[in-house]
Amino acid sequence: QVQLVESGGGLVQAGGSLNLSCTASGPTFSEYAMAMAWFRQGPGKERAFVAVITGSGSSTYYDDSVKGRFAISRDDAKSTVSLQMNSLQPEDTAVYYCAASRIYSSLSRSYPYWGQGTQVTVSS
Repeated sequence: QVQLVESGGGLVQAGGSLNLSCTASGPTFSEYAMAMAWFRQGPGKERAFVAVITGSGSSTYYDDSVKGRFAISRDDAKSTVSLQMNSLQPEDTAVYYCAASRIYSSLSRSYPYWGQGTQVTVSS
């Protein structure tokens, strides 16, 4: 099993920045180098892919809507994955979820482990 806890959400003005963090724990996470991803769900929208990083940290992939503005990274010594979000816009307002999988994927159905989510609100 894997437990994921997100933190770092909040209210920010358009053009501002936030750094989200996700701390992982559990025997399964320790045993495998799991891919870690961020998804988000805006008001009235379906959950959507944001970014993913491989278990080794050697590769990343971003949705086009955040490419060049967001950066995903991981610190395996601390069992954390971070999402640095810059140049935030009102359309980035959403609940952001951390997810873990043995599969490197942008599809939510590939991820069996999810955090509770953290709210990000960007005001105009």
